[in-house]
Amino acid sequence: MLIKIPRKSDCTSAQVTPEHLYLSRRHMLSGALAGLAVAAMPRLGAAAEASRYADAEPGKAPGWFSDKLGATRWQAVTAQGEAITPFKDATHYNNFYEFGPDKGDPAANASSLSTEPWSVVVDGEVGKPGRYALEDFVKPYQLEERIYRLRCVEAWSMVIPWLGFPLAEVLKQVEPTSKARYVRFETLQDPKSMPGQRSGFALIDWPYVEGLRLDEAMNPLAILAVGMYGRELANQNGAPLRLVVPWKYGFKSIKSIVRISLVAEQPATTWQGLAPDEYGFYANVNPTVDHPRWTQARERRLPSGLFSPNVRETQMFNGYADEVASLYSGLDLRKNY
Repeated sequence: MLIKIPRKSDCTSAQVTPEHLYLSRRHMLSGALAGLAVAAMPRLGAAAEASRYADAEPGKAPGWFSDKLGATRWQAVTAQGEAITPFKDATHYNNFYEFGPDKGDPAANASSLSTEPWSVVVDGEVGKPGRYALEDFVKPYQLEERIYRLRCVEAWSMVIPWLGFPLAEVLKQVEPTSKARYVRFETLQDPKSMPGQRSGFALIDWPYVEGLRLDEAMNPLAILAVGMYGRELANQNGAPLRLVVPWKYGFKSIKSIVRISLVAEQPATTWQGLAPDEYGFYANVNPTVDHPRWTQARERRLPSGLFSPNVRETQMFNGYADEVASLYSGLDLRKNY
């Protein structure tokens, strides 16, 4: 089901795609979810759509991904007036500490990660627990393109076109019990292929763990991504399966997921455990609540440089307040950061 919600935070593809690439196919379809209007581009061949991102390096996608790509619903909306971040920046400036602490380490080291075969465990407070081969886990869902802002807690940001499917659809399939109140996510632990896990960096107790409240996870904006820029995920961006929650700081969008657990109690997450005064459980993008060591009122949009810093004002909930603010009604966002 197509669920991209065009709000004031969105705009048409004319604002993010060169004119000669979109004029011939700018035909709008409509759909709905819970009475919300949706905009989409017609389905085209994977090669034609991937050409929208001419700077994206070709990947080596598994067969199941290539098969699903042809039926992808390609979106015609994005962050208003904001250009998509070049593929090279999105894949060579990353935080993925399993591969090292520097921004270039993931791109340099992630080729050691084998993503085939891959399996995902779903367990906890669910009626249908199990271990699923990734191709079986993804099979019931149609891929959708979502062009979202990505705001790092370190005050840099990007705009990335993801390929994925709604997390809510997965959760419905596994039938949460009445005790389920949170969703806990876990990254692969494999020191052999992930050199950062051998280094003891920042005293992280691997594997990396993140979590959402169940109602946050059920929000239509939350997706599980298997691709980006019209191709499969690069290893350094969280292949083969990652979470994307665009109204939260980037560390919440956990990468290389191997376990999804529905639980009754708020899970202990990695960064909250390491520095609870700096990285709260909610981690909603909030320009009025500073990090203890820097302001969150502004951000540096990549690409940027010494003579073109590309600094802009940060938006509440990263620009998605219309879609998610109701989740936090009555909650003190300064205390529950």
